[in-house]
Amino acid sequence: MKTIRYALEDGIATLTFDEPDSPVNTMCLQWQDDLSEATARVLADRAQLRGLILASAKTTFFAGADLKAVMRLTSADAPQVYAEVERMKKNFRTLETLGIPVVSCLGGSALGGGWEVALIGHHRIAVDHPRTQLGLPEVTLGLLPGASGVTKTVRLLGLMAAQPLLIEGQLLNPQQALELGLLHELVASDAALRPQALAWIADHPQSQHPWDAKGWRIPGGDARSPKIAGALAVAPAMLKKKTRGLLPAPEAILACMVEGSLVDMDTALRIESRYLAQLMTRGQAQAMINTFFFNLNAVKSGASRPAGVPRFKPHKVGVVGAGMMGAGIAWAQASRGMATVLVDTDAAKAERGKAYSHKLSQQRVDKGRMTAEQQAELLGRITATDRMAQLQGCELVIEAVFEQRALKARVTQEAEQQLAPGAIMASNTSTLPISGLAQASSRPAQFIGIHFFSPVDKMQLVEIIRGQATSDDTVARAMDYVQALGKLPIVVNDSRGFYTSRTFGTYVMEGAAMLGEGIPAAVIENAAVQAGMPVGPLAVIDETSLTLAVHVLEQTRADFEAEGRSYTATPGELVVEKMVQAGRGGRAAGAGFYDYPAGQPKHLWPGLQAQFGKPDLTWDLQEIKDRLLYRQAVETARCLAEGVLTSVHEANIGSIFGIGFPAWTGGALQFIYGQGVAQFAARSNQLALRHGEGFRLTDAVQHSLLAHQPRW
Repeated sequence: MKTIRYALEDGIATLTFDEPDSPVNTMCLQWQDDLSEATARVLADRAQLRGLILASAKTTFFAGADLKAVMRLTSADAPQVYAEVERMKKNFRTLETLGIPVVSCLGGSALGGGWEVALIGHHRIAVDHPRTQLGLPEVTLGLLPGASGVTKTVRLLGLMAAQPLLIEGQLLNPQQALELGLLHELVASDAALRPQALAWIADHPQSQHPWDAKGWRIPGGDARSPKIAGALAVAPAMLKKKTRGLLPAPEAILACMVEGSLVDMDTALRIESRYLAQLMTRGQAQAMINTFFFNLNAVKSGASRPAGVPRFKPHKVGVVGAGMMGAGIAWAQASRGMATVLVDTDAAKAERGKAYSHKLSQQRVDKGRMTAEQQAELLGRITATDRMAQLQGCELVIEAVFEQRALKARVTQEAEQQLAPGAIMASNTSTLPISGLAQASSRPAQFIGIHFFSPVDKMQLVEIIRGQATSDDTVARAMDYVQALGKLPIVVNDSRGFYTSRTFGTYVMEGAAMLGEGIPAAVIENAAVQAGMPVGPLAVIDETSLTLAVHVLEQTRADFEAEGRSYTATPGELVVEKMVQAGRGGRAAGAGFYDYPAGQPKHLWPGLQAQFGKPDLTWDLQEIKDRLLYRQAVETARCLAEGVLTSVHEANIGSIFGIGFPAWTGGALQFIYGQGVAQFAARSNQLALRHGEGFRLTDAVQHSLLAHQPRW
């Protein structure tokens, strides 16, 4: 056996999982074969066995399925997947029904298939470490826990209590798992695992799982129980409200839970295997695995960080501009232990910015998630001031002032006078090219874009923009700063709007353009949500401000004019301009595409029909959905071809975490790769004929897509 070591000593058999040349154990095909051989050896030695211990030679217990192998599956592989899963579960059942005690010793995390391996044990012991994670996150990858995870969790916790772990993929630390009864014992160190296992085996010479005992019932009752049946009657509708019918995995898990609760253990396991085989061989699961596992891990591991640059740990960071963004950045820094200098034009504005951190921290105090002492300590890290001189000693300063080139230039020059030679100057601009802003800097190699998303306290993504003169050292230090905030950094090259704002702009402006064509606003907004976008394009423009969009348009026109060129506004931009001329500036102004009556829900402005309506117009709902998604995907592909984006993983993570591209697609580029570049190009060019060159996917862009396409 290559991935499992078998040892027999004093009547105790030990299976130690140790996949060679891998930092973790996975359910690779070799492991599945080895498990069959290990099970056969346990059976052969059964007469002399007093117990069985499952252990790991890795720092984690077990990582789960071999996801690279999943990426290579097609729908034709479903029967084979079913057979392999059934073979594996037959071995699980053989080991756990021998009548001897089985103990799982967890020296680290056990997630997904790894936790399902741990569930073989009648007694589960873990090292009590705060970084250890346990659970079944398969739903986040478009899968279900099909190696007995659904069936056993329902039988351990009951149909209702199991839902957060199965349908939401909730993860647990050892203490939480112990409280739920999923773990039975915690120890202080790896060294204590085996002695405790041997002691438990000695005290329990005959063992079985509770569901294998005569007369056992599911906690709380099965799906026929009146109380449970009443709750389950509304569960599909509630689930559909969350998933919008776009994510099959949660629905499959719920069905598997309910159906499995009505039958015996072995039948429930077969039901589970069938659902898993269906999901594993669907393109959607592969799209989500690609992005939420491989791409996300690439971003978290700093795959785009320039090599050879020492790690940077910021201690004191300045923020100039205490408005919504600056106040949010100050909170993000102070809550992560960074001393923060928050500067504005007068002390009162700076204090109002600091008050935002008081508001957020007070919410945590009220909920018992923070003590008053911790709150005071956090607020003490923020110095609110109107004096630029206070920036002395800062290793990084971020300007977060209004999107006006002259203002940003003045702030940059004033702030840089206070900085030490090695400090970094950054702009939080969302649209203005960094290379142009760097012209105001006396040291452009240490000037960079660090684009936060609003609200900063909730949004995980941060876009780092490298200007033409930005050094590798500056890029690396900016990435280290973002990761120190606990956020996800993507690195892009300079361009107007960079990647996220440029691409997101196509979404909102395509929505505005459709409104200008006469398509009813309600149809546009609902089509966007049905396609998987979190909010309709018109609602988004209202939130970000129509006035700001017009200001950006005016700045763009001015920039083009300064370069001796003319700028032609898009149909969407002309609609937004017309709205502002009509006195509709957005939510902050109390009136935009929506009305915002005091104390009542917002609703679409009735005047939109008079402004843009065409009563005789017909439209196709799928075409509207396609326009909203394809336009963003095409722009992302262009960013890749132009070198604004340099990696597929940053494109996908940026699109989902930055602009809300639907999770079911796996991201904007995965949306293309999932269909196939040729098929996507055919549809996008078809849309271009009807709706403009913004949808055109040129040969050069297609070649770029093919050159960057992941190979599994």
